[in-house]
Amino acid sequence: MRILVTGAAGFIGQMVVDALATRDAILLDGAERRIAAILATDIAEAPLADLAARHRRVHALSGALSSAPVLERIVDDAPDLVIHLAAVVSGQAEADYDLGMAVNLQSTIDLIDACRRMPAPPVFLFSSSVAVFSCDANDTISEDRLPVPRSSYGTQKLMGEMLVRDATRKGFVRGRSLRFPTISVRPGAPNKAASSFASGIIREPLAGQDATLPVGRDLRLHLASPDRALTYTLHAAGLSQATIGAETTLTLPGVSVSVGAMIDTLSQIAGPDVAARVKFTHDPAIEAIVAGWPGQILTPRAETLGFQPDTDFAGLVVAHMDRIAAD
Repeated sequence: MRILVTGAAGFIGQMVVDALATRDAILLDGAERRIAAILATDIAEAPLADLAARHRRVHALSGALSSAPVLERIVDDAPDLVIHLAAVVSGQAEADYDLGMAVNLQSTIDLIDACRRMPAPPVFLFSSSVAVFSCDANDTISEDRLPVPRSSYGTQKLMGEMLVRDATRKGFVRGRSLRFPTISVRPGAPNKAASSFASGIIREPLAGQDATLPVGRDLRLHLASPDRALTYTLHAAGLSQATIGAETTLTLPGVSVSVGAMIDTLSQIAGPDVAARVKFTHDPAIEAIVAGWPGQILTPRAETLGFQPDTDFAGLVVAHMDRIAAD
């Protein structure tokens, strides 16, 4: 089978491509399938070239996802599995409405239209987010809560979910939209996501640098590790469409933890001097976005389907430290 990964130059995208490229086969829609080739696409050329150089079955395709040459190549490849990770992050989508709509929504429309031209409907994994939800006072909610996003990013992701659901109903794709928790701890440099601090307050202090905390210690977050995000992606691909049913959107489990508890955990594991590098600098724009996100999401459906969360936040910190040591 052939696989397409969009947004392959991103951190999670590279993890997904690396994981797939080292396997001979994966479970797809309930059946084991051998992997013949992986098409990795993104606007960033250098990371794609690196992926292709490391793995003989990976082929790089650089360019905007909505460009005609990229879409034609995708149609010609006719992938059996599409993992659609390409996105503009939350803070950037809020600051640049046109860019967010173009990347987060229009490219999804164009990609689904490309799938309509393929000989058979591919399994289509759409990367959504718990940012589709909103609630007062950072509450605990259930996965069946009506999503009412309070950001452009969350709105664009919700519209993408609806497109995938309808495209599945029409038989264009075999869709699964995954509402990922906030991913922590992401390696690398900070990005423009409103939730970027969820990694920064751990990553930067462990690297000997100060970190900015834009929100109060009482704010709770629904988190998952990068490794868990990869596990969720592969598990979702393996589920049969009959098991998923008509409701193609899955809200994924996470670890609920307050920002204060995150910093306290860092202090316990790495020492108080490391945790002291976190400096509170209030940012009303960031807080306005994240304060409306749920602090905990109950996910019985996803867990019944085999999605299991990380054990605790300490495990996320230790996993990041292990990754640093291995690099």
